[in-house]
Amino acid sequence: MRWERLFADLEAQAAASEVAEFEAEVMERSRAETGRLRLADRLRSAAGHPIVLTVQGAGTVAGTLGRVGAGWLLLGAATEPEILVSLAAVGAVGGLGAATEAVRDRGLVEGALDLRKALRGLARDRSGVRMVLTDGTVFDGTLDRVGADYVELAEHPTGESRRSGAVRSVRSVAIDAIALVARIQR
Repeated sequence: MRWERLFADLEAQAAASEVAEFEAEVMERSRAETGRLRLADRLRSAAGHPIVLTVQGAGTVAGTLGRVGAGWLLLGAATEPEILVSLAAVGAVGGLGAATEAVRDRGLVEGALDLRKALRGLARDRSGVRMVLTDGTVFDGTLDRVGADYVELAEHPTGESRRSGAVRSVRSVAIDAIALVARIQR
């Protein structure tokens, strides 16, 4: 009888030790996986949901997350139809649920859709925009062109189309200085 209790006790200790080792390994792997996540991965899982951003130079910006690209995100907001936000200018995000999209290779096409490409889309559409820089400076106008590290903005009154008579000046802006660009309805 004593031998049976001894062996039962040893088996229970071994099983408990095995469970503890397994749980420790799971926690370590979980921490390692979390350590690989980027903010964009967290944001992708919130697509279609309302979020609140703290954006350098722009303050609090709220809206429904539309899409996340390489270095940018697109918000739909009540006050503006669309807001293109530079991820580099985002300081904090509220409204993210517990879910996180797994880290995966985004592929060549999705990886190439960086902030410059998104800005080129706005330039091609000839949309009126409000550009907010990371220092809080605001410019209104139309994006004329997008270079490797800058954009050119034809400044004109809000609500007017880009016509040579309406353009007050053309300003070159470093892309790294852009916090967000919002389309302006005319």
